[in-house]
Amino acid sequence: MHPDHRHYAKFTSKARLEKSVNSLVGIIEGISIDGRINDLEISYLNLWLAEHRQLQDLHPYNELVPVLTAALADRILTEDERADIMWLCKSLRSTQFFNETTADLQRLHALLGGIVADTQISEAELRALSDWMESHAHLKGRWPFDEVGSLITHVLKDKRIDEKEHEMLHAFFGEFTALLDDRAVTCAPVMEGGVIKGLCAVDPEITFVEKGFCFTGTSSRLSRKEFEKIVVTLGGSAHASPSKKVHYLVVGADGNPYWAFACYGRKVEKAIELRKAGQEVVIVHELDFHDAVADHGH
Repeated sequence: MHPDHRHYAKFTSKARLEKSVNSLVGIIEGISIDGRINDLEISYLNLWLAEHRQLQDLHPYNELVPVLTAALADRILTEDERADIMWLCKSLRSTQFFNETTADLQRLHALLGGIVADTQISEAELRALSDWMESHAHLKGRWPFDEVGSLITHVLKDKRIDEKEHEMLHAFFGEFTALLDDRAVTCAPVMEGGVIKGLCAVDPEITFVEKGFCFTGTSSRLSRKEFEKIVVTLGGSAHASPSKKVHYLVVGADGNPYWAFACYGRKVEKAIELRKAGQEVVIVHELDFHDAVADHGH
């Protein structure tokens, strides 16, 4: 466990459990959204099960894992098995730690990962995803719901998915995989003023003097205190969360297993809200931060 996580890990175990159930619901929805489940999608579900094996003796997994394991034993997930698992997941879900909107966003993220699990994204899957989103309109305004909708509309306007569009969808949906909880989101799009831009800036110009910095996620190279010390030494200020005083949000390359979502957390979401409101908050990847530090001779 990363040292930055130890002080609050004990307070988030039940929340992580609830998040993982929401993710499982989303994965199953994603891999079966076109009405078919292939071998690669079954393998993806098995990988998810392997990653969560340490939870198998905890409620609700002591009820869920045996059902899921039995269903996947023959590497075929029938419609009845899928329905039974979905029913059980939804009956075991709660909103004790996450409200309905956050829980459904967790489902959406995992659903996107499930769609891309077999590396192919079809028109049927996009249309089914569009239907899912229409039935979850309460997510409007929450990133990345609007961006997903815009991408679907753009791609399907000519009723086909060309190679470039498929590559774009694959890269975007792959950002929200529910398997790699320690991987930070980097290139997912954000809609600003009707234009879709990248989340993290590409080759950003980073200055330090009289600039505010905030850090989210985890770094294998720096602790939070070391990050703050570097910023202050170079003439900037360190802040606990994004605000009007923050010019840069640095996203740690290693993510954070305690984020509300698989690949980002509250600070990234807050920075996106500030950007949409007109605040100039540059979201930068940790590697670009290190390059800027090196350029300043530190």
